[in-house]
Amino acid sequence: MPEDVKAHITGVVFQITTKPGDAVAEGDAVIVLESMKMEIPVEAPRAGKVREITVTEGQTVQEGDTVAVID
Repeated sequence: MPEDVKAHITGVVFQITTKPGDAVAEGDAVIVLESMKMEIPVEAPRAGKVREITVTEGQTVQEGDTVAVID
């Protein structure tokens, strides 16, 4: 069952570290956000395969926004 990966802070997408089809383990960084000059990884909530990345580098996201979907 798909699960949304959500941003836990407001920030700018600094780096996308996975792509659709990549396998991830629980705790792996899916994207990296930049906030207040700090780089903060957004981690996979569980193991699975990345179905979709819903953001682009340089995009601003709000806390709670979906940044990726994992199967």
